[in-house]
Amino acid sequence: MPQLHLYVNDDLAAEIGRRAEAAGMSVSRFLATLVRERTRSGWPDGWFEHVPGGWHGEPLERPPQGSIETRDTLT
Repeated sequence: MPQLHLYVNDDLAAEIGRRAEAAGMSVSRFLATLVRERTRSGWPDGWFEHVPGGWHGEPLERPPQGSIETRDTLT
């Protein structure tokens, strides 16, 4: 697994350490989680189920859309 190195000042390192400890993680795992959250594409798993005001009814289904009409061309 690749390793990444970064440099931060003492105050930031202490804050990262406090937050990692509060989350019950090592500093490495805590930082990896932050990077993963910031670099993932798409919506996080379960986001639509947990967002305030999210849909809580039956799953929505898209009805058949029919066919595309043929239009006259402009000249």
